[in-house]
Amino acid sequence: MKTLGVDLGERSYEIKIGRNLLTDLAKYLLELGFSEQTKVLVITDQRVEKLYAEQVEQALNQVGFSFKITAVPEGEASKSLDMAKKLYDEAIDFGLERSSLVVALGGGVVGDLAGFIAATYMRGVPFIQVPTTLLAQVDSSVGGKVAVNHSAGKNLIGAFYQPRLVLIDIEVLRTLEQRDFRSGMAEVIKYGMIWDRHFFDYLVDYSAEIRGFQSAALAKMIYRSCEIKAEVVAEDEKELGLRAILNYGHTIGHAIEALTEYGEYRHGEAVSIGMVCAMELAYRLDRVDKSAVELQRELIESFQLPTAIEDLNIQQIIAKTKQDKKVERGEVKFILPQQIGEVEIVGGIDTELIEQVLQNNLA
Repeated sequence: MKTLGVDLGERSYEIKIGRNLLTDLAKYLLELGFSEQTKVLVITDQRVEKLYAEQVEQALNQVGFSFKITAVPEGEASKSLDMAKKLYDEAIDFGLERSSLVVALGGGVVGDLAGFIAATYMRGVPFIQVPTTLLAQVDSSVGGKVAVNHSAGKNLIGAFYQPRLVLIDIEVLRTLEQRDFRSGMAEVIKYGMIWDRHFFDYLVDYSAEIRGFQSAALAKMIYRSCEIKAEVVAEDEKELGLRAILNYGHTIGHAIEALTEYGEYRHGEAVSIGMVCAMELAYRLDRVDKSAVELQRELIESFQLPTAIEDLNIQQIIAKTKQDKKVERGEVKFILPQQIGEVEIVGGIDTELIEQVLQNNLA
């Protein structure tokens, strides 16, 4: 097992990465200072419940925790205020107190939703992240962003609320559908693009081992991804500046997700298209050369991620980007590469140029 710290002063916490950590869940709760008197509300989704609820039950029963496991329907539609209300009702019925604990057991949807519940119930109760998808393990479980969606856009209603612990069990990835694993790889590739050229090259060199689920390659990849996320978050917890670079590919990606009602594309699939568009924008603005464009596309395609937009109206995509959280005074900000491993926040991009890039990336 490897342990990585997220340095946020009194809100600091650890990320534990290893194999078969789920069976030791109760041990880690005791290490955090919780006891058998602590009430634990485990929020998961219906697919993960079938796979891992019994294992979690056994772990919590070993110590005698009073717990309740509740499962929401799978998918982005569960990240809503309506679902949050149902979970508040369950928390109240269960007798959840301010000293109780919320456990997010699942992918990014569950992590964001459960974290939102924890941040807002009784003005905040402790929670931990137990991510079960690659995307959640390398991205959404780290950094304290919790939210639900609104019809106007993704994650528009939320907070910054840090977990007490992130517990990453690599073994759970073996039950992940290939499409979901590939979706998570988009966020991994993002880290190489925004922060670390050496890591980008590692992904290129070890792509076969990663696709083959070789434990050593997976562990190194997940650790470095979390390490980069932790470094960025430690410098800018509330996204006042630097942290916005974590949204590379997300401006157009989020627009694609919203226009397809969060159903047609996985998050990482939309982000991969967004990264292709962002790189092309950078190329047309003479910020990168053609080789950088090709290298990113080749890596994205090696993990069978999409690079083109299907059946969407360009004007609707542009209109939706104007609802992005990075918009300032009506100006859309894009995260654009300077080179592989370095990006900048760029505003004032001509709408006609964005249209041309989107048109060029229609399937």
